[in-house]
Formats: sequence, C-alpha cells, structure tokens
Amino acid sequence: MNREDVTNELREAQTDFHRLIDRANPQSLRCPTDGTRWTNRQLLYHMVFGYIIVRTMMPLAHVLGRIGWSRRFAATLNALHRPFHIINYLGSCAGGQLLSPGRMDALMNATMAGIHRRLATETAGSLALTMHFPTRWDPYFQPAMSVLDLYHYGTEHYEHHRRQLTI
Repeated sequence: MNREDVTNELREAQTDFHRLIDRANPQSLRCPTDGTRWTNRQLLYHMVFGYIIVRTMMPLAHVLGRIGWSRRFAATLNALHRPFHIINYLGSCAGGQLLSPGRMDALMNATMAGIHRRLATETAGSLALTMHFPTRWDPYFQPAMSVLDLYHYGTEHYEHHRRQLTI
C-alpha cells in the first residue's frame, strides 16, 4: 500500500458512495441492512462517519506517533469500548435520520476533500509515523498502525459496510 493506492481507493469509494445515493429511493433507504441493526440510510451515514473519524484522527496520529504515548491512549479507549459502541450505534441512527441523502453526499465530498488535501501534504516520514489503536473499537484497527494505514482504514471500513447494504 502506498500513497497512490490510497488516493485511488479514496476516489473510488467517493464515486461509489455518490452512485449509491443516486440509486437509493425512500423505500430502499428504510430497508434493513444485512448484518446490522441499522437501516440502509443509517448505514450510509455510518460509512461517511468512518471517513470523518479518519480525518479527525489524523492530527492525533501525528502527535502520538511522534511522542510515543499512544499505547496508554489505546488502552484507555479499549477500556471504554462499551460506551463507544452505544454512542457509535445511536450516533449513526441519529445522523442517518437527520441528514438527507443529499446532505450525506455533500458531507462525504467535503470530508474526502479534506482527507485528499492532507494526504497530498504528507511526507514519507509522516506517513510512516505509528501509533497504537483501540482494537476493541473496530475489527480493522490493528494494535499499531501507521498514518498511511489510517488513511487506508477508512476504505476498509467503508467496503465492509458496503457489503451490508441492501440497496
């Protein structure tokens, strides 16, 4: 995996999301997903939220990757996994109901634009910075991940949930 691969997969996910929104109709958005308790509309929001997490985590990954305090940080977050999962579920329920599909698409576009801008400024050294992650929060979080891995994580998360949509 390199910067170009990650850039391409981010673009492909954004294009795919736009197609999903274009294809969705009110009835299909209300349908349950395969393997989650969310509707398609709520899961679409959750898929966008995965990229919001990536964008939000980037400054933290840079700082903790430089100072080396990420092991304690990850352990603390792992200890809080139960409240996280409740908030994650309810937040996506609410976000999926509050944002229209068009607003979700606009949020995806804005989030991806920010991720692309940041990725374009990364150096080889900054992409190699590593921090520990709370593995109890998400199956795609590894015990230690580089900044480049974090950029890739968003698409792993997206593709996992993409398979659960029933649109």
